[in-house]
Amino acid sequence: MDLRAIVASLADCPCGRVHDVAIDDVQIDRGLVHHVGEILEKNNFPKQILLVADNNTLPASEGILPALEKCGYHYTLRMYDNLRVADMEDVDSIAAQLKDFEGVLSVGSGSLNDICRLAALKADVPFAIFATAPSMDGFASSTSPITVDNFKRSYPARQPSVIIADTDVLAAAPGYLKAAGFGDVIGKFTAIVDWRISNLITDEYICDRVVSLVRDTVRKVASHADRIQQNDPVAAGELMEALILTGIGMTFAGSTRPASGAEHIVSHFWEIMKLANGEISDFHGKKVGIGTVITTRIYHELAKLESVSAAPYALDWEKIEAAYGEGFMEQVHIENNPAITDRLDAKRIEDNWAQICKIIEEELPSDAELLDMMHTAGAATTPEEADVFGQLRDDGVRYSGYMRDRFTLLRIVPMLGLEDLMHV
Repeated sequence: MDLRAIVASLADCPCGRVHDVAIDDVQIDRGLVHHVGEILEKNNFPKQILLVADNNTLPASEGILPALEKCGYHYTLRMYDNLRVADMEDVDSIAAQLKDFEGVLSVGSGSLNDICRLAALKADVPFAIFATAPSMDGFASSTSPITVDNFKRSYPARQPSVIIADTDVLAAAPGYLKAAGFGDVIGKFTAIVDWRISNLITDEYICDRVVSLVRDTVRKVASHADRIQQNDPVAAGELMEALILTGIGMTFAGSTRPASGAEHIVSHFWEIMKLANGEISDFHGKKVGIGTVITTRIYHELAKLESVSAAPYALDWEKIEAAYGEGFMEQVHIENNPAITDRLDAKRIEDNWAQICKIIEEELPSDAELLDMMHTAGAATTPEEADVFGQLRDDGVRYSGYMRDRFTLLRIVPMLGLEDLMHV
């Protein structure tokens, strides 16, 4: 990936913002596990490092330790059994340990990267990633979704200075992890819809070039759905590049908008409710893909309406608390004081409804097209496939939006008096 060429293509952007990243190098190719030390050294990554991995990711990276040693890297291993939840306690523990090191190298994906990213910022040390599976879009992110008392929020974090991905390692990753990565990429369909409509209705900042970058990346991956499950280094590399590019899009935009909309918030809701019950949720990207199927169906139903009547509405706090439970309500009140729907101009929604419908039709595949690509890629399409059933399933669709002070099309459905559309 020619990162500098991508940045150069966004020079003098009409949106008025300067688009840049703190990433020095992204390397995606075969056999790179044996050249990790050389790549880090070329990018002036410090030699005294904390290497964070787990009992799945380090064995998948066979050869990485000698590759580091060969180039004079001195490392201490911090090993987890099978890290599935990025919790602030682990962030703080790593940040404290980093006082004795010059940098941190995360060997893995998902939660491992998320805790290291935020710990690196807290400790003010450089951060690098050796990726072991193309399973989620956070590799290049400058934010970390972290749980505190089981409630998940995104925190500003340190962008990696170097990302290394050996496509042989990625191709050998379990199929369910590659399918999760596909689901996370596909979620950008609805994320772009929410971003564009928010710009239309609330004047939220948007960059058309970033939208195009993400859109083109997602459509390319979607067209290769039949290759996701193959043990194919080229296909794995293409998926990884898409996950990195969509993450870089968030940095270009200065927010998670290019990569995260209602579909992600649905997934986050299911995750925190599972954690509150002492359960580890299924993979984030898997649930994002499921959330994309659900929100796409609802958005297409909305687009069938020639006109709507919108009006502010009082939040039903009794029902919201029944969905979240008392333990989460303090944060939910913070996110809804005032609620995003209290600040929306109902007439502006009505007057722009035709354009809203046009955006939906321009950006979203049909339900049949989406299901076909998901099934072809081996990705889940129903909540039940992620062990999400009954009330939890339904509450995720109806009440997840209250986790965030953020406009999504799903959030305004009650303003339209169309709550009956909010079903799985």
